[in-house]
Amino acid sequence: MLRSSTRSRSIAALFSAGAVAAFGCFGATAASATASPSHPADHVVLLALDGFDIDYLGRAPMPNLEHLLKRGSVTTSTGVMTSITNPSWASIATGAWPEHHLNTSSWFDEAAGIARGSSRDIAVPTIAEAIRDQGGTVASAQWFIVQDHGTSYGDPGGLYTQPGGTCERRVDDGVAVLTGKPVLSRGVEVTVPKIPDLTAVYCDTLDAIGHDGGAEDARIPGALEMIDAQIGRLVQAAKDAGVYGRTTFVITGDHGMTSFTNGFSAEVLAAIAATGYQPEILSANQAPAAGTDVVLTLGGVADVHLIGDAANDPDAAARITAAVEGLPYIRAVYDKHDQRAMHMSPKHGELLIEPAPGWSWSTPSDGISGRHGSTTEMEVPLILAGAGVRPNAQPADPRHIDVAPTIAALLGYDAPAGAQGRVLSEAIRVR
Repeated sequence: MLRSSTRSRSIAALFSAGAVAAFGCFGATAASATASPSHPADHVVLLALDGFDIDYLGRAPMPNLEHLLKRGSVTTSTGVMTSITNPSWASIATGAWPEHHLNTSSWFDEAAGIARGSSRDIAVPTIAEAIRDQGGTVASAQWFIVQDHGTSYGDPGGLYTQPGGTCERRVDDGVAVLTGKPVLSRGVEVTVPKIPDLTAVYCDTLDAIGHDGGAEDARIPGALEMIDAQIGRLVQAAKDAGVYGRTTFVITGDHGMTSFTNGFSAEVLAAIAATGYQPEILSANQAPAAGTDVVLTLGGVADVHLIGDAANDPDAAARITAAVEGLPYIRAVYDKHDQRAMHMSPKHGELLIEPAPGWSWSTPSDGISGRHGSTTEMEVPLILAGAGVRPNAQPADPRHIDVAPTIAALLGYDAPAGAQGRVLSEAIRVR
């Protein structure tokens, strides 16, 4: 289901030749900076980059990242379906598939009779909660998925800040936390009592650019250079705090991005209507009109929920699938069997309709935009570097659900109770 022509590539293709050459020449200096097998990381810094598509690597020089990777590795990690922000970060934070953590985006709530958008509801513990429950400390600079799930405003042991603004501003808070300076948490100045076990910083610059101008937008290289500067700031903060040699850096994204120039919602609605059922597209908190048989909620893919006459027809899903799957702008239609195979949330409807690359549900007003939510945006970079990481030892087929167990293992904690992923033990040293 994943893009194969450009998405599954060697690490050598992810950076320039010069960068790859540097990665291959670690030598004794890199080895001596890595924690011994009996001493995993004391601290983890997580840089959570919304919309960090795997194809973005190599589009701009990133010297700070390249230097960091002398103590680690970069590889391709596979996300979850749907590849929407909140369910994706929920899997990274919990180590659980959407079928288990139940954070779901763009679906029809039959009990309430309305469409739902995104939420921060999570049914299992996060890495922040796991660390706190075991006596550790956490700080989050706008990594919102752990707000009230292990971090909160004003709590020095599990501090949440939401400065808004630019990536640089959010990294300001991360740097301050690492160096023992106060930060504002909902208007109250707070100083953490010690350097947290886990410090997370969330940036969404790449996502905003990608949605606005597509995955090939000319602003992306500049954004990558800015992000590289923030990596440098976080590394320097760890050095200034005297903990660089005992800190692991984890950098990853929630989803990728696909450009589109054309829309087709009217054609799909007409195809469904031709089966004898009345379809309707709903936005969040909208209820269907009387007579609606098929509700579609849009989030990259269309979540299709059968109500009315369609709900009582055992052939309805198959008839709708046959009506739309052959359309040239439809990549795939996923039934409940397919959804279970992808470990998707059971809250999704009977069908999911996935657009082909280049297409979405509406035509962008300025000619090109970007979307995600489908299987073609599930691949993102995963960077592990620093204390407890084996230099140049790439994880084998890492997934979103492996990140939280791996962070826990690096810090010497048990994984979150609901985690279904594994520790990437081939890439790290643990106790």
